[in-house]
Amino acid sequence: MTTKIEGGPPAKPVEASVVSESQSRAGAPREAAISTPPVDSLRLTGEAVGLKAMARDLATPSKLDMARIKEIRSAIDSGSYQINPQDIANRLLALERELLQ
Repeated sequence: MTTKIEGGPPAKPVEASVVSESQSRAGAPREAAISTPPVDSLRLTGEAVGLKAMARDLATPSKLDMARIKEIRSAIDSGSYQINPQDIANRLLALERELLQ
């Protein structure tokens, strides 16, 4: 990573001398190597990709059926709304099966 300092010359790559102990003692010519920054990478698992897709789907607003909402509200207000506990239990079990897959 290079930090720019205002008013100075542009930054140059850092050079590191690569010399073994025996070469430096023997007076052998030194080799210069330019250091390069490491490259970051990321690999997502299939589960992570699925979670990202689910988060994207949940972030978008869903379409509401306003006619159906008004129908249910009026049925609740009039006391005619019927609750079917067996249907609720079946839907909960189906959701649980789907989540376990």
